[in-house]
Amino acid sequence: MHGFVRNLITEWRRLELPFSGSTIAVAVSGGTDSNSLLLALHDLTTRKKLGHRIVAAHFNHRLRGAESETDEEYVRQLTVRLGVEFAVAHANLSKEGNLEQNAREARYQFLTRTAKSVGAFAVLTGHTVNDQAETFLINLIRGSGPDGLSGMRPIRVLDEEQPNDVPSKPLLFADTQPLLLVRPLLRWAKRRDTEGFCHDLGVECCHDAMNDDTAFRRVRIRKVLLPLLEDLNPKIIETLAQTAELMANTLQNNGYERADTTDDHLLIKDLRKLDKPELYDMIRSWMRHHRGTTRQLELKHTQAIERLIFSEKSGKTAELPDGAKVVKTGGKLVYDENKVEN
Repeated sequence: MHGFVRNLITEWRRLELPFSGSTIAVAVSGGTDSNSLLLALHDLTTRKKLGHRIVAAHFNHRLRGAESETDEEYVRQLTVRLGVEFAVAHANLSKEGNLEQNAREARYQFLTRTAKSVGAFAVLTGHTVNDQAETFLINLIRGSGPDGLSGMRPIRVLDEEQPNDVPSKPLLFADTQPLLLVRPLLRWAKRRDTEGFCHDLGVECCHDAMNDDTAFRRVRIRKVLLPLLEDLNPKIIETLAQTAELMANTLQNNGYERADTTDDHLLIKDLRKLDKPELYDMIRSWMRHHRGTTRQLELKHTQAIERLIFSEKSGKTAELPDGAKVVKTGGKLVYDENKVEN
């Protein structure tokens, strides 16, 4: 058994995932990370170490013309060779707003639909230690709070109705469990590991040219910032990923959702009694409760709400992403997600 495959089954046990009797949907782009995950799962299935039905799910964003079509056909042929079921969908992305965010949302909507349609208990993605380190830096740069700095979780709820970024402890799987997102490579596999595994199997993978486009923040971090940091710490990837995990453990141990942030409003007189760290934690927890996630929330949004709290004027608002806002009225902060139609 290849060391990569052995590490995957070890992590599978660590995450307390079921070994048989269900269906898993695996997100496969055709790149080395997702390919290595699919190939390792297939290996474990062939060896009868796992007994799940595997469905490979490919989302064609159609952002790169013929290259996108080539990637789709590549994944299709790979699944044929492995004898794995194949699901595919094509994008009709909005040209407004953040292209990366629009693409991500469309991809996860497809993965959720696909998983539910085939009766899967989880969607698996090939996120690696490198992805975790990059996510930590992205959130640090945009001014995220402790929840953002805790990075991605190995397991989280994927259902649209559930919060997107609640830390998950190992779960017992029953019929009532919500659909999960599982990242079984996140805590141990680096990009060089996925590349090495595919190379050892003689599998040539697709290359997305957008991964070289420094117009995207994540690519600039990967291509420019991380190499500079590696001069100071050759193990910076592992260090950042470990820091994110420490932050996640701290949040989980301290209680993730504050009991007093589930109300429709917050009393300004109570908020003014808090010191800044407690205040920021309260604001972000309250926002998470109403939005279901802290994605896209930056330090500037928390600071705008802080200014509302300590301003003597009423009737002011703090604008949030996606057209939502926080309104100061009658000695209270009220969350308002009524969006203005264009």
